[in-house]
Amino acid sequence: MGEEQLSVKVMMERIGLKDRENFLDYSLNPSMNEGYIRMLYPDSPRHPRQKYLLTAKGLALYNSICHGGAGDNRKLKSEV
Repeated sequence: MGEEQLSVKVMMERIGLKDRENFLDYSLNPSMNEGYIRMLYPDSPRHPRQKYLLTAKGLALYNSICHGGAGDNRKLKSEV
């Protein structure tokens, strides 16, 4: 995901889900409500080319999980 702009369909394909309503109710909408994801066209939720992208908060979490970014307390062997 990172800095990509993804449609609901693409996000669901990448994580292997098929039930759109379930994905919206339990994943996408809560993530938007918590400020991790935002709409590309926030004034038109049903825009035909609607995409979703990570906010700064979401990108920080993504980087810390996927790349060991900020907040990672592990030390390299050379630092020990």
